[in-house]
Amino acid sequence: MSPNLPKTIADYIEANKRLDVDGMMKHFLRDAVLIDNGKRHEGVGAIRKLLDEAVGEKAIFYPDAVRDDDGRIVLEGPTEGDFPGSPLRFTYRFTMADDAIKTLETTVSA
Repeated sequence: MSPNLPKTIADYIEANKRLDVDGMMKHFLRDAVLIDNGKRHEGVGAIRKLLDEAVGEKAIFYPDAVRDDDGRIVLEGPTEGDFPGSPLRFTYRFTMADDAIKTLETTVSA
């Protein structure tokens, strides 16, 4: 991983590796949005429900590339878990606001 990765995002990734939903949730704004393959989840309640399901599938993201895309932090890498097609390559796009996650968009990479 890049040493320039913001601590908030690094903490999110590390919490995901531990399947720690509380740790993953702690950096989201209350009105944050998570867009998972085009499906929109608004607010921490909806995001928590989605992350609980992902942890149930033991879905762990292993980013192997990071870049800045016009102010968004973009990570790419495989996600492994107990779900059809595992592992799949994902792209995560983070939009931050005051060191908190405002928007996270995840998509399966081509």
